[in-house]
Parts: sequence; C-alpha cells; structure tokens
Amino acid sequence: MPEAAAVLYDNTLRVVLISGALWAAFRTLAVIENSLLSRFNVDVEDNLKARKVHTQIRVIRRILAAFLLVFGIAALLLTFDPVRQIGTTLLASAGILGLIAGFAAQKTLGLIVAGLQVALAQPIRIDDVVIVEGEWGRIEEITLTYVVVRIWDRRRLVVPVSYFIEKPFQNWTRVSADMLGSVFLYVDYTFPVSELRDKLREILEESPLWDREVCVLQVTDSREYTLELRALMTARDSPTLWDLRCEVREKLVAFIRQHYPAHLPRLRTELPQ
Repeated sequence: MPEAAAVLYDNTLRVVLISGALWAAFRTLAVIENSLLSRFNVDVEDNLKARKVHTQIRVIRRILAAFLLVFGIAALLLTFDPVRQIGTTLLASAGILGLIAGFAAQKTLGLIVAGLQVALAQPIRIDDVVIVEGEWGRIEEITLTYVVVRIWDRRRLVVPVSYFIEKPFQNWTRVSADMLGSVFLYVDYTFPVSELRDKLREILEESPLWDREVCVLQVTDSREYTLELRALMTARDSPTLWDLRCEVREKLVAFIRQHYPAHLPRLRTELPQ
C-alpha cells in the first residue's frame, strides 16, 4: 500500500473511531439521564425532591456533554499532522492570543461555573415558582449559560444563569410548594366581623382548593372611614392559592352585599341644623 494511502487510511480509521466513541458517550449520557429521571416523577403533588434531582441531573449532563464535545473535537483535530503542527505553533506564540482568548472566554466560563453552582447549591430547581425582574413564572429550563422562566401569560423570560447567583430574587417553592395568601376587604365600622369570620370558615370548608391548614380573619387596620379586614388561607401551591383567593374574595363580597349592604364603606356628612 502506498504511504499516502496508508496515512489516509489511518487518519480515516482514527476519525471513525473517535466519532464513534463520542457518539457512544453522548448516547450513554442520554440513557443514564433518562433512566435516572424516570425514577423521580415531578407530576405528583409533593415533588420537591424530584425537582431537585431533575435539576442536578440535567445541569450535570450538560456540563459533561460540553467537556466531551471539547475533548472530542480536540482529538479529531490532533489526528492530522498539519493541524497538530499549527496547534504547536500557536501554543508557542500564544502570549497575546492567549490573553485575547482569556478575555473572550471569561464570560462564558463564568456562566458555566454559575451553572455548576446552580446544580450544586440549587437556589432554583425545575418547576420552581419565582419572581424575576418583577415577573411571576416557573423555571422551565436550566442550561449551562441561561435559564428559561415561563411567565404566567405564556411568555418566556430568558435570564443568564449567573443572575440567580449574583442578584436577589424570590423563590416561592424553595422549601415547599404550599403557600399562605391573603384577601383584604374594607367595611364600615358597624360591620359584625364575627359573622364574616364564620362565613370565611364555611367558604373554605366547601372549597376543594383549601388545604385545611390556615383559616384566619383579622381586623388589621382602622382607617378614617373603614375597617381593614384580612383573611388568611393556605393552598398546596401558588396557582391553587391564586384561584382560592379569587374565590374567597368573590364569595365574601357577595355575602356582605347580600346580607349586610348597609355596612359597606360609606362617607358620612353632618349637615348643619
């Protein structure tokens, strides 16, 4: 066999072997990921542990895939002598080029490190309810460099992963998904508060949205013309709590309007005799 043909054969064989090994490694990662994720169902009500595991597995898999891709491309390039010699020349004169590359890669490396921090420390997890930049939404996707937040109106907010390491934000499901909510009402000073307290209990007992934990009605403020009443209630998660608050507000207002219309907020004026 001629020497040139032998070199071509060797290089082709190396490329095929490296590509095959790289493909097999990616497939193995995918199989392991799917196998691990299938053991933790995030569709159940108490899914805190499952969301934690899903977040860690997905981020770690992406990090490993990135390293595999870099090493695979490097191995392919080093298969060819001309490329290897060019690489040696570049390494020998890498003073300025290395500095430029370092500045260029600094931001990307910082994002990757932040992604690793998110996977380990887990300030956020898949399906967490968060407030980011004044927007309410759920964590839909976590990658090495960015996070996708699904806003309540179905918009997507794409945020650098470093945001969740460097800036403050609200995570409503960091420890548990259940939440405490409030409904405020304003009534006249002559209103019988105890009657409304009993009605609140009745509404919550009949609602499938209530988790049977908290049911409180308090007078939280006395203003010039009205009393401020605050009803507290709990639900298993934030969407359920939102629906429960709307239901309670509607039914309490209807109760006051139907049974105590004279006790709605009013302005009193004294006329001179």
